[in-house]
Amino acid sequence: MNPIQEYFYRLEEPERSTLLFLREKILESDTDNITETLSFGLPFFKYKKRMLCYFNFSKKHKKYYISFYHGDRIDHPLLLQEGRKKFKILLINMNEDLPLELVLRLINEVKKAY
Repeated sequence: MNPIQEYFYRLEEPERSTLLFLREKILESDTDNITETLSFGLPFFKYKKRMLCYFNFSKKHKKYYISFYHGDRIDHPLLLQEGRKKFKILLINMNEDLPLELVLRLINEVKKAY
């Protein structure tokens, strides 16, 4: 098992299946240009070898989130900046429907920044 797979398989359910689903959809959204890597122990997604977004856990909110690079250029009410300079985060509520369309739209917004 590679380190990225190990990251996901250490998670408990429903977090594991939710983040694996999001991972799959992010990678499928642009198979030619989006790649993934493990940086700082976290799964990072890159667009043409540049930072795009990553998954992490917020101790403050007690939820997983997707952090978007160049999120500071995106205006959406669900995105939180919380003192970050270049990133904004989208909290993921595991007990609600995933905002998949929103995630893919935000990824496209970040791609436009490049």
